[in-house]
Amino acid sequence: MNRSSNSETLQRIHAGLEAARKVLSRFTPGAIEIEYKIGHDPVTEADRQVDAILREHLLRDGEGWLSEESVDDASRLSKNRVWVVDPLDGTREFVAGIPEFCVSIAMVENGCPVAGGICNPATNEIFIGSLENGVTYNGNRAQPSQKKTLDGALVLASRSEVKRGEWRQFTDTAFKIKPMGSVAYKLALVSAGLADATFTLTPKNEWDVAAGAALVLSAGGVVRTLDDTPLRCNNKSPLLSGLLACGPHLQGALVALVNNHLPESARRS
Repeated sequence: MNRSSNSETLQRIHAGLEAARKVLSRFTPGAIEIEYKIGHDPVTEADRQVDAILREHLLRDGEGWLSEESVDDASRLSKNRVWVVDPLDGTREFVAGIPEFCVSIAMVENGCPVAGGICNPATNEIFIGSLENGVTYNGNRAQPSQKKTLDGALVLASRSEVKRGEWRQFTDTAFKIKPMGSVAYKLALVSAGLADATFTLTPKNEWDVAAGAALVLSAGGVVRTLDDTPLRCNNKSPLLSGLLACGPHLQGALVALVNNHLPESARRS
């Protein structure tokens, strides 16, 4: 992005997050009706209303759109600039009244997440940034952890994966595992140095990770797929292999950990 485009994109992201927060303020976490989509993913009226307001604030002529709550329009594949959004990442936590959900907005240019914004309205946290400007956390400059080893590191894990027992293989490792909802929120916390690393053991969709990945990269951190390749977005299928994210000095240790504990088939699923 050029400088004027970068500034205007960040302004739109901020406006979108604020508008989404106002919509969500009309709903009470823990006291909301839930429906289930095909594949048993939960959805609420809040998801739909936030999706509509984000489209209104973000999308301009010539840009593509990919959202968990919108019908996919294949024309996005021919666009250089694509918005990748999750109106409410962590719907299960939102329904349960657990303050680990967020609005997630990413701008993807030519397949690369270049700007992002994440808002957790339950905790009043806003993370926003771009590759050009870096990242702010509640208005203050942020940077990822500078930790160089996994000894004593705080690693955020998927609450669902932990419940299924998929993290048992890491119980004897030297780092601390903290289960949380919303992969986007976990990535945002890593971008601001509030956790040292996170990784997923199951595939995720682009809308789950694009904004958080943009923030981690913009802050100077590392984002890789589980087979240690760069993250690319705006693919024909939005489903991605698992992801890892950390500060700039932990990549080697984290990739080695994944390679030692997961079979190649799991890393490339």
